[in-house]
Amino acid sequence: MEEQNVQLEEILTNIQKLVTNVETVIRGKRTQIQYVLTALLAKGHILMEDNPGTGKTVMAKTLAKSISGLHHDEAIFKRIQFTPDLLPMDLIGSHIFDDVKKEFIFKKGPLFCNLLLADEINRASPKVQSALLECMAEHQITMGETTYPLEQLFFTIATQNPVEMEGTYPLPAAQLDRFFIKINFGYVDEETELNIYKDYLGIQNNLEHIKQVLSMKEILYLQEQTEKVFIHDELITAVRNIVWDTRKHPDVVLGASTRSGIIFLKCLKAFALVNGRTYVTEDDVKQLTFAVLDHRLVFRNKEAKQKALSAILSKELERLSRLKITTNANTYGQSPL
Repeated sequence: MEEQNVQLEEILTNIQKLVTNVETVIRGKRTQIQYVLTALLAKGHILMEDNPGTGKTVMAKTLAKSISGLHHDEAIFKRIQFTPDLLPMDLIGSHIFDDVKKEFIFKKGPLFCNLLLADEINRASPKVQSALLECMAEHQITMGETTYPLEQLFFTIATQNPVEMEGTYPLPAAQLDRFFIKINFGYVDEETELNIYKDYLGIQNNLEHIKQVLSMKEILYLQEQTEKVFIHDELITAVRNIVWDTRKHPDVVLGASTRSGIIFLKCLKAFALVNGRTYVTEDDVKQLTFAVLDHRLVFRNKEAKQKALSAILSKELERLSRLKITTNANTYGQSPL
């Protein structure tokens, strides 16, 4: 038991080290950082929507620089600026002729990396967006008859401009479903913004000299331990109920899939660990429902979008409150990790 406690303390310390390191550059965004790390530990991907200049790109760079690679260098970070003239081969790679070997060889594209920043993803055509489907879902890329595995750690941070902006292409449902979490990055509060203005040179210096606080091996270990986080059966039932209710609600045209429910459970476990717990709580369900499910649903209109999921969540939280369950893993004799 003592060994388990030491192990747990090390896990939580490593997560906090990563959060603290990112916050040396990204100020006043603790919640958004937690969401990004939740997607990372759940072995998923995250989509961040907001206007230009809110720190989305810097967030991705800072996270990548905080992780050392297999040979103590930085994790392999690639940035793709999505534009209307981009082609799928610009992401995946292409076959080129080798004059020495007298044959065509495959030159890998930027998708072969550890951390990918897909910047302004909705400025590229749906054809280009679809090039991400296989790699994000299956961690592999198929070219002709050959399938190439991606790196063991492959994490996509995609940014998109609000869909109302000129020159954007709405992401298709299949592509949105690949993102475990979608968040609005948002502006910082007034006081934080003033502090940023006063210390923007220091922040820029921090980004250029960011410390590598965790290794690739440690991140993979955190992902492995995330799966062992305890979740009460009633909370699993709550996820099932929420998913089912999205399919039956009159204001929802397309409800959540079974895969959505599985992703929800993975994110709940990761979010609990990011918040220093080895068990999921009702509050985790409350905080993650919109981030995990909202972008997967198709609503009848904008008014319905604001109300439908809120009504579904409120109904389930009320049911859980009547049960008065205890979600602490130790109460059920569970090994913390």
